[in-house]
Amino acid sequence: MSSESSAAPQPLSFLRANMEIVIAILLGLVSIATAYASFQSTLYDGNMTQNYTKGSNLSTEAESLYLEGNQQYVQDAQLFDRLTDLQLDAQNPDPGIAAAAQEKYDIIYFQSVSEEFGAAIDWADQQNAADPEVYYSPLDNEDYQAFLFGTYAETKDQADAMIAAGDEANSLSDRLTLNTVLMALSLFLLGIAALVKKFRVQAILVSVAVVIFVVAAALTAAIPMLWLG
Repeated sequence: MSSESSAAPQPLSFLRANMEIVIAILLGLVSIATAYASFQSTLYDGNMTQNYTKGSNLSTEAESLYLEGNQQYVQDAQLFDRLTDLQLDAQNPDPGIAAAAQEKYDIIYFQSVSEEFGAAIDWADQQNAADPEVYYSPLDNEDYQAFLFGTYAETKDQADAMIAAGDEANSLSDRLTLNTVLMALSLFLLGIAALVKKFRVQAILVSVAVVIFVVAAALTAAIPMLWLG
């Protein structure tokens, strides 16, 4: 009996036989990942807008607080100049002038000097008495400055933090958008592979699509997940 001259056909590989199923599974996975990346990008956009809005409102509030504190500072500076003039007049050799000046000083001090500014004046008097070589102004007192501008500084820090958080959310949203584009490219390649009949071309398209998807998925996974609410 003579042997057959042609070799028996080799069985198709598992991948070759199931390429359509593999492509279908990959299309599903990439579609889900694309939807996730797009959804997260939308959430980060919302987070960015919310933080920018809060930061802008806080910046406006901080500016208002600063103007309020600065207005009080200017008024106290003018008041202190007036009190200084009256103190000098109270030392006049003429008893009548001195008494009138002291009376004016006491009335103006009682009516116009706040508790915080009064404490700053007392502090300055003590410092000037202890160190006559250096002049200490109550307007430079740290506690007084904190009273006028402390709330402004706190609000400004909060505004800066909110705006920085908005910038971070914007950056992450842009990265997710780029990842979405990469995944869409992967979907495009997989869609073409599903239509191609040649196995070699299919394998090349699927391989490139998988590489792009893996990179995009890894970049997406590195971004913290946001939740609704």
